[in-house]
Amino acid sequence: MSPRGFVPLYRRLADEISDAITTGRLPSGTSMLSLRDCAAQNKLSINTVVAAYRLLEDRGFIASRPQSGFEVCSVLQELDRPLEVNVTNVSADSESDLMSELLEAHQRPSCVDLAFASPRGKRFFPSEALARLTRTVLQNQRSLVASYVLPPGSQLLRDEIARRALRLGMSLEPQNICLTHGTTEALQLALRAVARPGDAIGIEVPSYFNLYPLLNSLGLRGIEIPTHPRTGFVMENIEALLAAKSLAAIVCMPTVQNPLGYTMPIENKKRLADLASLHQVPIIEDCIYAELQFSEPLQPTLKSFDKDGWVLVCGGFSKTLAPDYRVGWLEGGRFTQAVQRLKFYSSASESMLLCETIGLFLKNGGYERHLKSLRRLYQSQINTVRSLVSRHFPKGTRATQPHGGFVLWIELPEPVDSVQLAQDALSNDIVIMPGQLYSKGERFRNCFRLTCCQEIDDRYIGAVAKLGDLASSALESSKNETVSNRI
Repeated sequence: MSPRGFVPLYRRLADEISDAITTGRLPSGTSMLSLRDCAAQNKLSINTVVAAYRLLEDRGFIASRPQSGFEVCSVLQELDRPLEVNVTNVSADSESDLMSELLEAHQRPSCVDLAFASPRGKRFFPSEALARLTRTVLQNQRSLVASYVLPPGSQLLRDEIARRALRLGMSLEPQNICLTHGTTEALQLALRAVARPGDAIGIEVPSYFNLYPLLNSLGLRGIEIPTHPRTGFVMENIEALLAAKSLAAIVCMPTVQNPLGYTMPIENKKRLADLASLHQVPIIEDCIYAELQFSEPLQPTLKSFDKDGWVLVCGGFSKTLAPDYRVGWLEGGRFTQAVQRLKFYSSASESMLLCETIGLFLKNGGYERHLKSLRRLYQSQINTVRSLVSRHFPKGTRATQPHGGFVLWIELPEPVDSVQLAQDALSNDIVIMPGQLYSKGERFRNCFRLTCCQEIDDRYIGAVAKLGDLASSALESSKNETVSNRI
């Protein structure tokens, strides 16, 4: 086995035990096997088991009990109710001062970044393989760097995107796929193709924080629609808004949503696609995390149920393959020609060298192998971080149980203000993303997003533990203030 794929025995044992804990096969309070019994049962050395138990204890899955060995810790409670009950008309304002602070801190080497969905580390990207392929493409097609490319872009990559789309239930035509400068440009092109300044756009709440300034830059109004942390849009609200002709379009992430991590049930996706066709309202589907679902076979996208071209679907490779290549894509349905014209007017085309490299990586099968490894890694990391939060954060803290991806939505006891928590965390060189940035208004002030897309090392674990201490202190201060006010 290559060094990149090697997993030490103690980590394998720790992963097996943590999986048993998170799936309920080892319930909270269960006594663990003694070190000697575990070693004998698994035919391992005592030292290997000691290392595995130590790792599980560091990550919050088990705790030592005096004179009693180890015991399984309690599991973090999952969010299980709609996060907002009212449809809200919001004015999408520009980027806040707080976001600017967070971006600045993100650049500091001293900071531990628990905020941005930017995977970091050798295990998360096949950098060496991509570098070799880039050199190969450049050697074999030297004329690429001296040629202008027009939309829709590399035929090889568009063919491979269409082929891979079948795994997600989509039947896409390569000629209808437009390559873009990341998924953000794909969203922008889609919005420009289907909406005009002043139009109302339905969005999830909480929603991807960059969507608000994007809507603002295009002069569009956001309509925040309630979501459930397990199933997504509350369908009754969608149906009422469409029936009242209140929306010009909808933007959503039905498969592994950011920041909640849910995947809409198939019956809801079918219903939503039917409603789009019935009311002739375009839906822009962001599926950038769809291939990072934890369960296989992968659940189909919303686009899979689109019969009349009212669903525009976009994706990209920045979260899974090559962030610096900035390659995304958009299939525009009945708006394909408008999308391709807008792409030509705005940025013309994407680098043929980089697109051909990604296309070759997909064609050779390297991407699928990489994704399989990535899904296992992120599922393990999500479980580990949930356990760390359960161990270090105050009682009453709850979190999502994502269906894929690498982000957690954390809900703190209500007196804790995540904006103040973010400021306190910055003072300790820790960056988190407060819930206020995922909506407009005060509704998520006790929530924040936590990313699990870097090595869960001592530095990361220490940052989560410190963050938990800060949240506990904030909660205690709030209780003392309440008692003082009563007196």
